[in-house]
Amino acid sequence: MITTAFLVHTAAAAGPRKLTPAQLTADDAGCRALFASGLQRSDAPDADVVAEAIRVTVQQLGTDGCAGRMAQEFGDHPEAAAARMRWVRLLLT
Repeated sequence: MITTAFLVHTAAAAGPRKLTPAQLTADDAGCRALFASGLQRSDAPDADVVAEAIRVTVQQLGTDGCAGRMAQEFGDHPEAAAARMRWVRLLLT
């Protein structure tokens, strides 16, 4: 299971802001890694190929690198990135 902890600001009713951990689920991390991978829709990947692409991409970029690449693509090519994310989500369901 791939998890990464992030710190999230939470508002307390009568107190200062504090940081609490939020968990990145394996599904979220898998989506980001698959999005950042070189795998293409035209490859028509099966489950084993998808799992290997996720493993290799996380090994190469790390979870933060996968998130960074995804963010860059959404900034540079939002329409194409949205279509790729829909495809990635379908592969992982």
